Amino acid sequence: MILDKLFQLMAEKQASDVYISAGAPIHIKIQGNTVPVNQQTMDPATIERIAAELMSADQARSFAQNHEMNLSIGIPGVGNFRINLFRQRGSISVVIRYIQGNIPPLDQLGLPPVLSELIMAKRGLILIVGSTGSGKSTTIASMLDYRNTHRSGHILTVEDPIEFLFKHKKSIVNQREIGMDTADWDAALKNAMRQAPDCILIGEIRDKTTMQAALSYAQTGHLCLATLHANNSYHALNRIINFFPLENRTALYLDLSVTLKAIVSQRLVKKPDGKRFPAVEILLNTRHIQELIERGEINGIKEAMEQSLAPGSQTFEQDLFRLYRENTITLDEALANADSPTNLSWLINNSDLGVPAQADATDPAPVVTDLTQSIPSFQEFKITLSEE
Repeated sequence: MILDKLFQLMAEKQASDVYISAGAPIHIKIQGNTVPVNQQTMDPATIERIAAELMSADQARSFAQNHEMNLSIGIPGVGNFRINLFRQRGSISVVIRYIQGNIPPLDQLGLPPVLSELIMAKRGLILIVGSTGSGKSTTIASMLDYRNTHRSGHILTVEDPIEFLFKHKKSIVNQREIGMDTADWDAALKNAMRQAPDCILIGEIRDKTTMQAALSYAQTGHLCLATLHANNSYHALNRIINFFPLENRTALYLDLSVTLKAIVSQRLVKKPDGKRFPAVEILLNTRHIQELIERGEINGIKEAMEQSLAPGSQTFEQDLFRLYRENTITLDEALANADSPTNLSWLINNSDLGVPAQADATDPAPVVTDLTQSIPSFQEFKITLSEE
């Protein structure tokens, strides 16, 4: 395959993404910094050949009609790759995301211990939210693998595309990919209950239909996990509410208040050495939160979280304060990632730390030029159509 060497480079350098567009060199993202792999400008014909090699005949026909395609590729010993192809300015562009072949253990991700408790629940709805590239997929995979290791049952995933591959451990794990194992989301979700899962993953809440399915599974005694693109718990709840017309919202508030177990919001922050680390907000559906949701008082959620004494509940500001206090991140990085820098500053001012006159004088994260210099393989990396 033309891209074999690129896939190996991504795995070797632990790159998160690669961008291939006509008129520019291939760019690779490492530790949040995007750099060119070389000075070889990609032309449309080469990218057409790459796209043709990546897609099956059915996928190529669908791409010709819709100009969009999501697919995944697994390479033994290297890892899994989530690939998006699309057209821009008349030519094809490709974005590749690297997913490690091995699912990292939950306790090695730096995530709050409460996640291992949440994933062992018998029923309820758990939402994992964050922006693209925030580590949602890895977190969910690690949570599901924890359950797979510690509890018998049937785990069913519906994904577009499949990212991590699970082994059968204590549980049977069946993974269904949209377009390959099932026609579409509607068909997969309608038939999910006939497949008798104990735990089901909906790869992404996209609309009212997928949200209703998630609520229905949780209401009927299943544990349902799903991802949603949102910045935090408050934003996630508002996105869910806006899926539904006004006349349906009273019933929605009641359903959410009963079925919701937690919303886990995640973003990756940079440590002084340039490596990334998760900062996490956790909304637990305590009695007070449940009452607020049932009444539709979503605006009161953030204040309730700040005042919550429930073990495991935390705001982004509280977790960023912890990371700063433990010298995991600098003050500037903490403030840059806070929903409310004012609230974070208040936490610091009212602690024994206080706010220093300037940000921590630690070594800065590597700049883009440092990355290219530190990776010699960039200098000789080339894409050629003669490679097999």
